[in-house]
Amino acid sequence: MRAVIQRVSRASVTVDGNVTGAIQMGLLVLLGIEDADTIEDIQWLSSKIVNLRIFNDDDGVMNISVKDAHGDILLVSQFTLHASTKKGNRPSYIRASKPDIAIPLYEKMIAQLEQDLGTRIERGIFGADMKVELLNDGPVTIIIDSQHRE
Repeated sequence: MRAVIQRVSRASVTVDGNVTGAIQMGLLVLLGIEDADTIEDIQWLSSKIVNLRIFNDDDGVMNISVKDAHGDILLVSQFTLHASTKKGNRPSYIRASKPDIAIPLYEKMIAQLEQDLGTRIERGIFGADMKVELLNDGPVTIIIDSQHRE
């Protein structure tokens, strides 16, 4: 699993003119799933996301997690995170999982994040044409890949 994590002041996802998920202060997480991903990847990545200390403490130092800051998470599926651009100018998405594999893993990630955060997370709609709006705070953007833990 590959995640692009952005610290935001606010973020929302709109599908067909309807807001499907919106948060104020917290994390916008773009999530790419590949066939090699497992339940262990979900557990590891969820824990990383929830406990990542990228919010400022009283001294202005990034030392607080989204959980400790009582922030929210907006999760958006994004298969293009697994794009290969090695050959030519048209990206290949061969590493991205097809919906029959990706959807159950995406749903398990939702459940794991909710368990780890202790609250409901907001989300987009898997496979939909989504419009994502955000106000990146910092800006702070972190990329984590569960296949490259070391």
